[in-house]
Amino acid sequence: MIGNWKMHGSHLEAIQRVQKLSYLLDPADYDRVEVGVAPPFTSLRSVQTVVQMDDLRIRIAAQNLHWQDRGAYTGEISASMLAKLSVSYAIVGHSERRQCFGEDNRVVNRKAKAAMRAGVTPIVAVGETLEQRERGEATAVIRGQVSGSLARIPTEAIQDLVIAYEPVWAIGTGRHAAPADAQEAIAGIREQIRGRHGSAADRVRILYGGSMNPGNVAALMAKLDIDGGLIGGASLDPDAFAACVRYWK
Repeated sequence: MIGNWKMHGSHLEAIQRVQKLSYLLDPADYDRVEVGVAPPFTSLRSVQTVVQMDDLRIRIAAQNLHWQDRGAYTGEISASMLAKLSVSYAIVGHSERRQCFGEDNRVVNRKAKAAMRAGVTPIVAVGETLEQRERGEATAVIRGQVSGSLARIPTEAIQDLVIAYEPVWAIGTGRHAAPADAQEAIAGIREQIRGRHGSAADRVRILYGGSMNPGNVAALMAKLDIDGGLIGGASLDPDAFAACVRYWK
């Protein structure tokens, strides 16, 4: 379960949020679910300090990165910089990056490779818009994003990355894909990976994102191919996010 905080909160709020989350969870929760948070860049160091000082079992994720390791790229952050902050994961290809900043599959692919070079696991996000779904193009769009975003990544690396299926029409809208529809899309992604990388598909973790919350998390997680959640709005409330982590209770 990864909480994507997006562009919300100061570093002080991030400290309070992660401290409260750690208070709400117990060792048994961490034994069953890997828990992570993706704060804004300005809060990464603060969250890292809290996690290390309090010896918390919370993973740190970044919301983005640049594909170059260094250089004259004003305003950008490299994967190697993130690795020095104990960042375990980095989200690449989120629909907000694709739509608002024009990032295509080639850019997402370069970012995923850069993350892996630095020892950071990419969370590769894919998903269709409402218009594409209504035109019957969802499967083709998802397959194209998976193929392009994972191009020329070897099987031994594929098996260790994470994919997040996020139907764009469900992000931040309060709507979510029906569990059966989410399962169908995610099963299709896994089979696509199996067609190229064989049994590595069984190790790839595929998350669902798109208005996952305490009210729908159990039904979504009951589906065979859904391995977790990339949670946006609900993750800003530690109580709601903890409830998602403890979805089976």
